[in-house]
Amino acid sequence: MRVDLPLPAALAEPAVPVRRGWIVLFFSANLGVWMAFFTPIQVLLPTQVELIDPADKEAMFGLVTGLGALAAVVANPLVGALSDRTCLRIGDREYGRRHVWTLCSAVLGAVSLAILGQQRTIAGVAVCWVVAQICFNAALATLTAAIPDRVPVEQRGRVSGWVGIPQSLGLVVGAVLVTAVFTGNTAGYLAVAAAVLVLALPFALVTPDDVLPRTHQPPLRPRALLRSMWISPREHPDFAWAWGTRFLVQVGNALGTLYLLYFLTDGVKYADPEGGLLVLILIYTAGMMATAVTAGRLSDRSGRRKIFVIWSGVIMAVAALLLAVWPSWPMAMVAAVLLGAGYGVYLAVDAALITQVLPQATDRAKDLGVINIANSAPQVLGPALSAPIVVHLGGYPTLYALTAVVTLLGSVFVVRIRSVR
Repeated sequence: MRVDLPLPAALAEPAVPVRRGWIVLFFSANLGVWMAFFTPIQVLLPTQVELIDPADKEAMFGLVTGLGALAAVVANPLVGALSDRTCLRIGDREYGRRHVWTLCSAVLGAVSLAILGQQRTIAGVAVCWVVAQICFNAALATLTAAIPDRVPVEQRGRVSGWVGIPQSLGLVVGAVLVTAVFTGNTAGYLAVAAAVLVLALPFALVTPDDVLPRTHQPPLRPRALLRSMWISPREHPDFAWAWGTRFLVQVGNALGTLYLLYFLTDGVKYADPEGGLLVLILIYTAGMMATAVTAGRLSDRSGRRKIFVIWSGVIMAVAALLLAVWPSWPMAMVAAVLLGAGYGVYLAVDAALITQVLPQATDRAKDLGVINIANSAPQVLGPALSAPIVVHLGGYPTLYALTAVVTLLGSVFVVRIRSVR
């Protein structure tokens, strides 16, 4: 007679709701990582690139961010797969499979930012930014896996709402830090590096991390590991649709935000583009914070995910169309409110939806890393599309019209997912 042994805690579906203290530390860790992602992209890198090569700033900035995003595409699922297989023992003590990656990645990423601030060539900036992207995507891979690892399905919308907020709040805090508190690019990079350590390390050092028994450790074979990165759309169609819809929405997001500083300078002709960018970020974040947690809770209570995703895409598409038709400062502020509100709903609910279509528990971090390619790859595609559109194919009106179309398609196609309401 066969007896099925219970799954170890690291692989079992979580049943106990996480507490407020865990959510606070998880929020803090995500805030640090997203601050490290977005503050350089929106504030520090554009300024640094413009100082080095003002005549070709758009192309060089696109090159640097594109290379970083390409590194992220590789690092996120690879580190996720390695963390799925991590069984760490030091002396008599065993450690969980996630936190060691989070800890080391945050430290190395902070060091890379500090070095990035010293660079005076495009090549140096590109190399350091690639290293930073590898480190912070490694941290993101293990942090993202914490939701299916520890959060029950009926709580995931709410927790995802809190985790979605740092994606924009990190930029706000980072922007204030590097424009109002620590002026100058070198000091700005050092400030962000220090913030990453202060915000991210407590989660890795304090919260529990379930140990993966060696009896359940998947074998580490390079060829098999590479093959596992491909998740068959025929065998897992819902996962494929979740990936595709996330990819399209993030392409829209990349198109709409990558050249925002230059849009204010050259399209709106705002007198203080850096100050204007900070104002728009604050408005955007307020809109996002107003909707993310509330939408997540409503989604949890109703058990419905797709309708929230669809309407969030409609709202974001409307905001992009406003920028395409009326490129003015007042309309930019209205669009920022709508974009923030729509994106807040999208991040909270779509993140919860994705955790419900993962193929298997043994590969949670790897599969979420594959999903995160849909976040990172658009940062490669975004510059390739945005630069020729802005320079040769109609400028910012065309860019934001395309943003609206792509975002709307990404949200509507979510209806093809069958296993989630």
